[in-house]
Amino acid sequence: MAAGNHYVFGLDIGTRSVVGTVGYMERNRFKIVAQCVKEHDTRAMIDGQIHDIHKVGEVIRFVKQELEFQIKRPLTEVCIAAAGRVLRTMNTHVEQEFAEETLLTNEHVYSLDMLGVERAHEELNNNSSEQQFYNVGYSVVKYYLNGYEMTSMEGHKGRKIGADILSTFLPEEVVEGLYAAVHEADLEVASLTLEPIAAIQLAIPEQFRLLNIALVDVGAGTSDICITKGGSIIAYGMIPLAGDEVTEKIVEKCLVDFKTAEKIKLAASKKKDINYKDIMGLKHTISPKEVIDMVKGTVIRMSGEIADKICELNGGKPVSAVFVVGGGGKISGFTDGLAEGLKIPKERVAIRGQEVMGNIDFVDIKGKKDALYVTPIGICMNFYNQKNSFIFVYFNGERLRMYDNGHVTVLDAAMQYGFDNNALFPRRGQELVFSVDGKQRVIRGEAGDGAVIYINGEEANIQSLVLQNDRITIEESTYGAAATCQIQNLPEYKGSIAFEVNGKPVQCPKFAEVNGELQSGYYEVQQQDDIKFLNYYTVSQVMQFLDIPMDGLTIEVNNEEAGPDEKVYENFKMRFSVKADTFANLEAPEEEAEQ
Repeated sequence: MAAGNHYVFGLDIGTRSVVGTVGYMERNRFKIVAQCVKEHDTRAMIDGQIHDIHKVGEVIRFVKQELEFQIKRPLTEVCIAAAGRVLRTMNTHVEQEFAEETLLTNEHVYSLDMLGVERAHEELNNNSSEQQFYNVGYSVVKYYLNGYEMTSMEGHKGRKIGADILSTFLPEEVVEGLYAAVHEADLEVASLTLEPIAAIQLAIPEQFRLLNIALVDVGAGTSDICITKGGSIIAYGMIPLAGDEVTEKIVEKCLVDFKTAEKIKLAASKKKDINYKDIMGLKHTISPKEVIDMVKGTVIRMSGEIADKICELNGGKPVSAVFVVGGGGKISGFTDGLAEGLKIPKERVAIRGQEVMGNIDFVDIKGKKDALYVTPIGICMNFYNQKNSFIFVYFNGERLRMYDNGHVTVLDAAMQYGFDNNALFPRRGQELVFSVDGKQRVIRGEAGDGAVIYINGEEANIQSLVLQNDRITIEESTYGAAATCQIQNLPEYKGSIAFEVNGKPVQCPKFAEVNGELQSGYYEVQQQDDIKFLNYYTVSQVMQFLDIPMDGLTIEVNNEEAGPDEKVYENFKMRFSVKADTFANLEAPEEEAEQ
């Protein structure tokens, strides 16, 4: 999606709703030509992460079609932003030295930036054995020229340059989910950024970033946090606490379903009494004040935890001010609670909506300058921070025309080509699904090998930069081995049952019953197995474990005579002795022989 005569389509894929904006930049003002909001019909997203790709894709398709109807033209590409509770950030310091004094260009600066991002990426992936991460944004905290701090190095001369880079990552499966949902709506991703990065485009202009300010984007499932200081973004963070916490409290207190609770929450911002029907079919009327009082504790807890997170990200200190965006930030008492948690004046915590949209115009529509639209508009505007040019590359022999944002990667080329996203990343073998003590358990298959990637015949990766006329070839990734598991590898097996036998302590490993049959620890778990770990041994099993034959023995459990099927539980006392007639039976044949 190009600038100029073409529209930019920005999409905020949130936990509660999908918000779309279409517009274009003209003389430093962003012109909005279409807007659309559509709530999810089901809880297809939780804490900012997609759980049902198909359902989310349906909502995106609805928004796309509504926007197409408004602008009377098709939309094929979209700019998106990522969020989620599994955000990771890495701080790195990188340096580069030249053989002689060098005039620094944009390419020198960009290469230094990428060195910092790549180093952070390597460190993060090396420290994580289970997940691989995808870079969704970075910011430069400081530049250094010949050892001195700089805000910009381009055009200066120097022999040694350095940078402090803040890189942000999400697990690859989260990014894959976003791409998959977008593809469900027959859209291609034009750009991907991070939600706080997008929101800050509007909410905190560059001249404000000299101050120590926090931006909090409160959605339904997550609250995204961004901290600025000294002209730079110094930290990002996310916590899984947002508007849904309040809705769930209303569900609990009013005994209603989630949708009804959401309507009650929204209606509480108005002055009229609210009528609703609970799940028992009983009608109720409640005042907005009663709703506010009902959720007060939840709002205080939520704002307090967000305040704590802000202080953590800011080096243990409160910020000077907080800008709040997103629909979840409008909850009564939230901004006051945030101010109290940070111990700053209430007037320094403000909801940013219309105030930050001074350079936003609506063209032929009655649009809303609302906090809800800050992020999708920011997503659109972030697109314009990139270079407005194109490059041509070859992907598996096919020539592609690509928008050059200054850091086109193999992944960008693969997406534009339509290469199967799953074939880029290591694919896991079949998962193993079974139940343990009535609860389903899933063990993931092993990861295969990632795609084999070459640029101009040299080995590369999905993050490798692509330049004009580069030739990219990709061999699809492979599937890993199917998941396997033995009973002894399950954590429940590691326990034991202790009891006393003839006054001596005995510890026996737990037995596992699989589909109604006892199995040893070496049993290979099969698909849909029903596994139950028994908290007892039978008398016969105890004797078998002790390798003592039961013939001719009297056995007692807790001082009562017991048979072979009697159950022996933890701390039970068991005693066995030779029956009184055992020796008599053994001597009888000898007496008969004498006669």
